[in-house]
Amino acid sequence: MNQNKVLSLLSLAQKAGKIASGEFSTEKSVKSGKAFLVIVAEDASGNTKKMFSDMCGYYEVPIYFMADKETLGHYIGKEFRASLAVNDEGFAKSVMSKLDSLNQ
Repeated sequence: MNQNKVLSLLSLAQKAGKIASGEFSTEKSVKSGKAFLVIVAEDASGNTKKMFSDMCGYYEVPIYFMADKETLGHYIGKEFRASLAVNDEGFAKSVMSKLDSLNQ
């Protein structure tokens, strides 16, 4: 099992219009209750990681750290992306189950 399956799912979710990416959009998704999952790049700044960790804790949104900014951006067809939110429960559950099996 590898990270590519997760990234492919994110790519599908993006095509379906279920991804909000970039710090501003990710934050907006979380605060408006649309986000079912937040993913932050492992090479994001400490500030960014802390901000999203705190926010996701407060709003009870699962958060995962994976890949780097370039890879995250590439798979959703964008430039560098330090963060993204999955705004679809089905996609979010699929991504989380794949990430959980990666981390075991």
